[in-house]
Amino acid sequence: MKILLIEDEHRIAKALAEVLIDQNYLVDIASDGQIGWEFTKAFPYDLIVLDLMLPKLDGITLCRQLRQEGYSIPILLLTAKDTSTDKVIGLDAGADDYVVKPFDLQELMARIRALLRRGTTILPSIFEWEKLRLDPNSYEVTYNEKPVHLTPKEYRILELFLRHSHQVFNRNEILKHLWSFEEPPGEETIKVHIRSLRQKLKLAGANIDFIETVYGLGYRLKQTF
Repeated sequence: MKILLIEDEHRIAKALAEVLIDQNYLVDIASDGQIGWEFTKAFPYDLIVLDLMLPKLDGITLCRQLRQEGYSIPILLLTAKDTSTDKVIGLDAGADDYVVKPFDLQELMARIRALLRRGTTILPSIFEWEKLRLDPNSYEVTYNEKPVHLTPKEYRILELFLRHSHQVFNRNEILKHLWSFEEPPGEETIKVHIRSLRQKLKLAGANIDFIETVYGLGYRLKQTF
């Protein structure tokens, strides 16, 4: 899961990003509303954590702009303002939830998890494809009940394919979904990760083309029908 954190207070942004990364989320940080807007146009996100008071483009304006442009990404507002009027303005602008600073970190993380679940209610809690099983709660992967030990990037690539099991992803799309803005590798890196992932699945008993190449388009899970 990839989160965009739009927060101009460096100390808060850094601390919150560290907690999110420890919870296995990918995080991009934008220090003002305009940069946040550019990020949302360039990269796919599962959630936006948005400060209300921002330079260049404030949180309410950005929230309205995102909704007017048709973005349905869940938005969690962070603000020091704690009046009913402020909350109503934020929710009417299109925010899905509202947390007041200073916030309790455990409560904030719970609200983030709730919003992410809300955005994926049609997806199963356990992902299965043939004899493959991936548990996003424990980060465990098995094939024919044998554990498959993956690197974090290999795991995220496999999870991406399972969450969108009939979609073809080219290398650039995989980069946008699974790498943060500050750590973009070359597209050749994707080939290396795919090759390693295929080999590990093969060792567990899967076909080497369990993740198949759709020539000229990208990669997807091998269709079995």
